[in-house]
Amino acid sequence: MIARIRKSQLFLVPVLATFLTFSCTVDDDGPKVHPAKVKETIFDAMHEWYYWDHELPVTVDARLLSNEELLEVLRYKTLDRWSYLTTREQFNRAFTGLNIGHGLGFSLSQEGRVYVSFVYSGSPAGEAGVERGWEIVEINGRPVDSYRKGNGYDFNLGPEQVGVSNTFGFALPDGSRTARTIQKADYQSNSVLYQDFIKTDGRTIGYWVYNGFKAALGVEPTKSLEVEESMAYFGENNIDELIVDLRYNGGGSVDVAEQIMNYLIPSGYSGSLMYTNALNSQKSDLNESKYFEKRGNIEIDRIIFITSRGSASASELLINCLAPYLDVVLIGDNTYGKPVGAFPLSGFYKVLETANVELVPITFAIANANGKAEYFSGLPVDFPVGDDPGRNWGDLEEKRLKAALEYVRTGTVGADSRIFYTAPSWSMIDNFQGLRKEFPVY
Repeated sequence: MIARIRKSQLFLVPVLATFLTFSCTVDDDGPKVHPAKVKETIFDAMHEWYYWDHELPVTVDARLLSNEELLEVLRYKTLDRWSYLTTREQFNRAFTGLNIGHGLGFSLSQEGRVYVSFVYSGSPAGEAGVERGWEIVEINGRPVDSYRKGNGYDFNLGPEQVGVSNTFGFALPDGSRTARTIQKADYQSNSVLYQDFIKTDGRTIGYWVYNGFKAALGVEPTKSLEVEESMAYFGENNIDELIVDLRYNGGGSVDVAEQIMNYLIPSGYSGSLMYTNALNSQKSDLNESKYFEKRGNIEIDRIIFITSRGSASASELLINCLAPYLDVVLIGDNTYGKPVGAFPLSGFYKVLETANVELVPITFAIANANGKAEYFSGLPVDFPVGDDPGRNWGDLEEKRLKAALEYVRTGTVGADSRIFYTAPSWSMIDNFQGLRKEFPVY
């Protein structure tokens, strides 16, 4: 969950009572930045901006540490699973959907079999015709079970570099088998994986599979054009209900989450409090409140969210901020548990900018209009229903979609939809760290 903060809002707070040991001092005048100065700046920036600044060590001997190792020493491990370092280019690419990879996700069925969970249409996997619902039986000639590691999987797909290839063996829903050798490439990912509406009992139910809160490249103010198109689609079809499928959505831009909420909030609540955010005590003057500004013509009083442990960050923000105003129902698994967010700091530190080091630590927490802000264990699901990745998007027999439609019709989810549920032993989001945890994809 990434927020933007205007530079004009900022004020500097001196770092007091801190000391960092380095092997040398450096001259700032040249175009190059000595690694020691970069580490010093990381240390100072964390003490100025880190949400848990009171938990930071006062002194660190960083002489033998890399930048990443230094951040690991500083990170408040009790709650912080997310602060990371990257480059400015990688950060900007990720939040506008520019990826290098195959462009597909994996998920376990209730029986423990590995399936393609989603495919980005413009990715190498999408162009190779791979679809959700294909079972993965082999990777590079090895049975998929041979990639088991502990409770999960390590698929060993190689570095995220253009040209790296892997061969996948698939079992298709019709019983046939096929193989695809897919090269990693640079591609633009789509956030909307599926959208449609379903007519049942005289009502029109929208179904929206949304994966990654990504902004359109070069568009100001920050927003998603895909979101605008989807909201127009559902508005034109006069939906009475909406099912929002966030089961693999690891988060992204707060600006895009706000954009979605402004379309989904009933018009009667326009102007009501969306959320308040809180920075550390040094930065309390930057705390702010955000209010709804109704857009579009969608008028609904209930949203059913399909969630899983892969639903994190901005996905949880969306659910949490709408809950005070709409009837919100969660079907699937408990969410990940990230009630905090970050913004990149290189723009405020010339040393980091010159060295092309993007520091993205946790800098704020967000509370909804009811003050709910603590859900580090995830948002609890109302009706636990297992994932069903062997069926493609829109299949009315897919377990979670079927359960959501049952809830629309009856106001509950019957035992037959829940009886075979078991908590997943592994979720794809567990295989990713740092920036890639926000947008997990292979």
